[in-house]
Amino acid sequence: MAIETLPEPSIPITRPFRPTLGFLAATPIIATATVCLALIVASAIFAPWLTSHDPQLLAPALRLKPAGEQFLLGTDGYGRDVLARILYGGRISLLIGLGAAIISVAGGLVIGLISGFFKWIDAIMMRIMDGLMAIPSILLAIAVVALSGASLTTVLIAITIPEIPRAARLVRSVVLSAREEPYVEAAISLGSSLPKIMWRHLMPNTIAPLIVQGTYVCASAILTEAILSFLGAGISPETPTWGNIMAEGRAYFQIKPSLIFWPGLILSITILSVNLIGDAARDALDPRMKQREGGK
Repeated sequence: MAIETLPEPSIPITRPFRPTLGFLAATPIIATATVCLALIVASAIFAPWLTSHDPQLLAPALRLKPAGEQFLLGTDGYGRDVLARILYGGRISLLIGLGAAIISVAGGLVIGLISGFFKWIDAIMMRIMDGLMAIPSILLAIAVVALSGASLTTVLIAITIPEIPRAARLVRSVVLSAREEPYVEAAISLGSSLPKIMWRHLMPNTIAPLIVQGTYVCASAILTEAILSFLGAGISPETPTWGNIMAEGRAYFQIKPSLIFWPGLILSITILSVNLIGDAARDALDPRMKQREGGK
């Protein structure tokens, strides 16, 4: 008598909602923010082709020149082209924002997955994260820069450290909720390996909120870098960043306010555009919001 064997039960793998890039043009405001951010990023990438002036070349004889054909936005107190410094400064500011977002999200993902799955590690790790979050991010960044010296790497690390706990707590909350789902319990009972459970069943649930969190971290990092540079605790003053340009323009504000106005305007547009795109991504990546929209 043949004994029929039942097929091994399959375990469903969570697949987060993946919208197309159509959400970038969902509304006129979001579309405008997308275009503005794309133009700012493109101008930073193609800065050498958009201007022929060296952003760090000192020309005292040309200091504080008004806007004209040779210098479209004039020159600063050292005779450097303001437009060239803004374009090249976008490279540093955007690089810090993108780097801080990637590193903080990656670090928060690892810490959050481990803390959310192992309760004994969670008790220790989250107290460390709470301690870091209790320190004001600006003061912590200033302390790190003061101890290690001003450089691009140091500033990036100083800005990233306070953002990792926020991403870690976000991932932890998602994991604590997802690990109670039947498909995760089934995977554990069937003896699936721990890396397989985290990679195939838990991590997909964290992708959507981490993408949204990454946009906010990017905007916050760009602003924090500008604040550090404005306070003199950021990258060396001769390196063009939006914060350094505004910091150097303080001394000439009454004579030439455009030295602060133009980099401040570009900085504001960049941060506003990133935040608006982050809001649009949150709405598109939230399945519950998608269901509510479909029920209307």
